Amino acid sequence: MKRKDVHHRQPLLGLIIITSFINPFLGAAINIALPAIGEEFMLSAIGLSWVTMSFILSSAVFLLPFGKLADIAGRKRVFFIGNILIAITSLLCALSSSGGMLILMRIFQGIGSSMVFGTGVAIITSAYPPDQRGKAIGWSVTSVYIGLSLAPFLGGILTEYLSWRSIFYFTIPFQILVILGVRIFIRDEWADASGEPFDYTGSLIYILSMSALMFGFSRVPETYAIILSVLGFLGLVAFALFELKISSPVFNIRLFKSNRLFAFSNLSALINYATTFAISFLLSLFLQSSLGLSPRDAGIILVTQPVVMAVVASISGRLSDKYDPRYLASAGMAVTVAGLSLMAFLNGETSIRYLITALIIVGIGFGLFSSPNTNAIMGSVEKKFLGVASATVGTMRLTGQMFSMGIATLILQIFMGEITLNRESVPLFTASMRTTFIIFAVLCLLGVFASLARGKTPGR
Repeated sequence: MKRKDVHHRQPLLGLIIITSFINPFLGAAINIALPAIGEEFMLSAIGLSWVTMSFILSSAVFLLPFGKLADIAGRKRVFFIGNILIAITSLLCALSSSGGMLILMRIFQGIGSSMVFGTGVAIITSAYPPDQRGKAIGWSVTSVYIGLSLAPFLGGILTEYLSWRSIFYFTIPFQILVILGVRIFIRDEWADASGEPFDYTGSLIYILSMSALMFGFSRVPETYAIILSVLGFLGLVAFALFELKISSPVFNIRLFKSNRLFAFSNLSALINYATTFAISFLLSLFLQSSLGLSPRDAGIILVTQPVVMAVVASISGRLSDKYDPRYLASAGMAVTVAGLSLMAFLNGETSIRYLITALIIVGIGFGLFSSPNTNAIMGSVEKKFLGVASATVGTMRLTGQMFSMGIATLILQIFMGEITLNRESVPLFTASMRTTFIIFAVLCLLGVFASLARGKTPGR
């Protein structure tokens, strides 16, 4: 989009903001509806976990290939098709007649989500000049957190008063609005790598390896899960070596070798998500099992963190247009370390005020980190790599989320084994939770140094 097309930027940003809200909403709102889904389809706990996991897994493993495909075939085109796929699968999810059909549709919905998330930030970067890019990215990131914030609240209301199917019906009008908006307002296309061949072999190796690694890590410490994780890791090593040998890779590994800013910014993002995503999972169980709160009251408390994230992310995005994102992002991770350290002291006597304070601190840290870090990543690559860079950001987010849950699950397994969470086992759970937060705090502290090691952002 040329600079003279300024009047198209606002509608474009509005469409991306809508998708940035809907996609995390679809990922998170369904969690509160799982009991109702299980009751209707007679799904086991493992089956229910796949209703959530299938969406995250497919989103993560297809982000990178579709990011590269968008650079070649056109970012608007991939963004447009992805929204159509999400709309269709939302309808089919709502009409599902079995648990298997619902899980299958969630897989395809995740693929559509990867097409949208793999192009949204890249389109913003293409359309906005560097001095306005951070603000636009900040709004996009803010809408992600608003989607995460409202998901439990809206999902609970829709499930209670209508049905779990209404969660999917709710999103369809928004998708139709985006589809029509793209056709009406977005006249330009961005395909800076047009003419390059698509790396099908590398894409296949990557999809299979990432699937094995992420699925395996989510089921650690089972023996088969460890084997899958190792095979997945070795597959990614083979993928990296293969990508270095071909002229048009699906993922330019040389970006990590030659671009220090890109490499350490992505490493920081991976660490940040790996140390924060499981917070709501652990605290939800803690509030209800240890402090005896109702699910509604627990949800009201937990919404504190994403709300604070949303507010701070919009501000930090604008700040990153004026100041070096390295310092903003690093300061954000340091603040997150402080919040995680406070959570490491939680126990049955902890006051709600103390917990809310810790959540606010983590929310400030996360919000201060995310927008500037994304701005730094997108500003560190050539235009023809913007789709790959955008997809890499999303891949770091989803991979970090999976690792975060894997770490939390592993610690729970070590402390509790197969013991059911009840009044007698609360002390074991609390000990495992505190240990997890200590590990998260230490990892996040290392992330501060990784963030600072990226070097100065050009032009800042």
